Amino acid sequence: MTDHTPTPLHRALYRILRPLARLLLRNGIPFGDFAELMRRAYVEAALEDFRDQRRKMTDSRAAVLTGLTRKEVKRQREMLSGQPLQPRESRQGNRASRVVAGWVHDTRFQDVEGGPAVLPFEGGASFSELVRLYSGDMTPKAVLDELLRVGVVSQSAEGPAELVLRKRAYVPAGDDAEMLHIFGEDVSDLISTIDYNLVSARQGRSPLFQRTLSYNNVPPEFIAQWRKLAGHEAQQFLEQLDGWLGPRDRDVSGRHGEELTSVRTGISVFYFEDPIQNEPDGEVPS
Repeated sequence: MTDHTPTPLHRALYRILRPLARLLLRNGIPFGDFAELMRRAYVEAALEDFRDQRRKMTDSRAAVLTGLTRKEVKRQREMLSGQPLQPRESRQGNRASRVVAGWVHDTRFQDVEGGPAVLPFEGGASFSELVRLYSGDMTPKAVLDELLRVGVVSQSAEGPAELVLRKRAYVPAGDDAEMLHIFGEDVSDLISTIDYNLVSARQGRSPLFQRTLSYNNVPPEFIAQWRKLAGHEAQQFLEQLDGWLGPRDRDVSGRHGEELTSVRTGISVFYFEDPIQNEPDGEVPS
């Protein structure tokens, strides 16, 4: 007899899946596609994260662990070996972000006060040179068009060849594919942190930082002001941390000849509101 009494993990999982189901339905993803991806994720997690140093993770052991059949485990394993779902680092958003980071932190592209300099498009310490150093094989024109589109860069009033960095963060406005890529990374990072913290408590390790500020009885008339304040303060906080961490990244510092090991680390900040409050004209304030 199966016990259907929900555990704390079941209840937490449902809270995760409910808005995820809304997002999937809105984007035309049927349950069958989601279930197929879940089967693949279960198999990959079993094969990669639950290995025993003494024994190889076989299809039979993975089947017992996941609850899938050996045939299904074998099918998913073969698909994973042929078509890994891990994101590629060549995405345009990642490259645009690296260009912005280089502009902020690389002294070759700073002014006398240590801020991002106004750059010519061509030449020595130019935007084209910045793109060559930080974006791989993307053309300067393609990167510039994207940064102009989202308002990160503007052209100086002194001439269209003079480029000014207006924002220190690249956010892919209006790009569904890139926003979904960021969604995957952000939610994955949050769940990984929660998983680590649950395990660390049982193993006597210090947890990773995880905090939320939340109130549930705020009058709607304060929301527009709060949204603006939260966005401004969060941006200042992230820029302060970026000032310390950015120059220590090898892609920004240029120190590639050191040890080969690398760590991916960072801080995520997001705003939430339930239900979302609209302005009188129907627009959600930024």
